[in-house]
Parts: sequence; structure tokens; C-alpha cells
Amino acid sequence: MIDAFIDELWSVHGLADNTLGAYRTDLYQLDAFINARGATLIEVDTLLLRDYLEHRVKLGMAKTSSARMLSSLRRFYRHLLTCGVKADDPTATLESPKLPRQLPGSLSEAEVERLLAEPNCDDPIECRDKAMLELLYATGLRVSELVALSMSELSLRQGLVRIVGKGGKERLVPMGEVAQDALESYFKNARQALLTQGATDVVFPSSRGQQMTRQTFWHRIKLYALRANIGTELSPHTLRHAFATHLLNHGADLRVVQLLLGHSSLSTTQIYTHVARTRLAELHTKHHPRG
Repeated sequence: MIDAFIDELWSVHGLADNTLGAYRTDLYQLDAFINARGATLIEVDTLLLRDYLEHRVKLGMAKTSSARMLSSLRRFYRHLLTCGVKADDPTATLESPKLPRQLPGSLSEAEVERLLAEPNCDDPIECRDKAMLELLYATGLRVSELVALSMSELSLRQGLVRIVGKGGKERLVPMGEVAQDALESYFKNARQALLTQGATDVVFPSSRGQQMTRQTFWHRIKLYALRANIGTELSPHTLRHAFATHLLNHGADLRVVQLLLGHSSLSTTQIYTHVARTRLAELHTKHHPRG
């Protein structure tokens, strides 16, 4: 049942491999727990699911982890209900744990400038990294989208990137002149030197001429942050958050940011509204005669 559910998420909804892996892990962990208590995934009821979530809390699992787990269970049991495999949804009355509002970490504009200035473009790998950083900050791409970017998805002439994001949804994102210049320099001076094992359609190959992993790229970013003396804790989404934050700081509309980030719902983008409020408060304090 779990494998059939995962197959549907892949074939019908087009979810990413990492998301599918998380669903699979969550459901196999639940399966092990209830099997030890003499039940099956079909026989499970709300009380047993509540026991399982409480068990996770006793093990020290974070509330965010439990909330994600409950989201997986809800989707799985809605699937079983729709397929007629189970007559009821045992997750229907379960409440999600209350989570503290998590504001995304970001970098200041000055920190971003220092970070982007670090790569030495005389070195092919650092020239590649410079183009990646400029494109990431210019477009707000997810890191997974950046490392998988193919030549056919890039148009320097039009200054656009075509991305097929989560759920197979396509979006066009403008890249700006600075990122275009960095890419042109990279294509002219560095990319061919990285293609040691033949041609590839990947825009940013690794030093071995293959698609780079997200982990490798973030090790590279941390290297430049260290060299730029940036003390801010970096995450895989730091530059994506900086992209959204700085757009709003300069007056961009929230719905425009939603489209550029590829969020399916505006509610996902609304976590950035604190940025707009903070910016307005700062402007009011600075410029209003009674501020």
C-alpha cells in the first residue's frame, strides 16, 4: 500500500524524490510501530495514531517533525479512503502541533555583495560558482532547481530561465543583466574546462563533468561565506530568502514574489510579509516628522 501510494504521488502529482523519500520513511516508521502492537495500516484508528505521535514526542522529536509526519499520514489515509481501501480517515480529528512562527533566515544586501564578490573568476570552478551564485540570487531558484538546470532551460538572449518546479509546474523567471554577464563569462571561459568526461546538458557540471549535488554546492557557498567573513548561519535556502526579502524591501508586490518563487499558494509566500511590515516601520520612523 505504501509503495502504491508513493507511485501515485510520483506519477500523478509529480512530487520530487526528496519529498517522496520523506513520505516513504514516515509511513514505514508508522507501520513498524503499529505492527509491534498487533495492528496493520488498515486497522489503525485515531487512538493508535495519537499514541504514535505521543511516542515520537517522548523520543524527543521536534514539533516540526511531528507536524510533517501528521501531514504525511493525512495524505496517505485520504488516499486509502478515496481508493475504498479504508472506510474512514483516522487522521480527521487529529490536531497539528502548534508551531512557533519560523521566519526565514536571510542575508543583508551588503553581505550578499561580499559573498558574490568572493569567487575568483580566473579559476574555472570558481567562475562556475560565481555564475551559480549570481543566478541564484537573481532568480530565487531552489538549489535543487539550480543544480539540475539544463542548457535548454536557459535563454541568455531573452534573459530568462524556464523552470519546472514542484508538482511539474512551469515558470519563467527573468535573470537580470548581472547574472547574464556572469553566465556569459562562465560559458566563454570556464564551462568547457569542466567537461572532462564528455558533453552534458547540465549548465553547471561538477569538477568531474557530472551534475553537482545540492550538498556539494552548499559546501562551496559556505567556503565563500567563510572567506567573506559572513557570520550569518547559512541554510540551503539562504539566498532564495534573500532574493524574496530584498525584492520586498525595494517595493515588489507579494504576488509577484509568489510567482517568481514558484509557490502554488500565496499563503506560503506570506511568511515574508514581516519583511514588508518591518521595512514600512523603518521608513516611517526615519522619515515621518513624528516618527
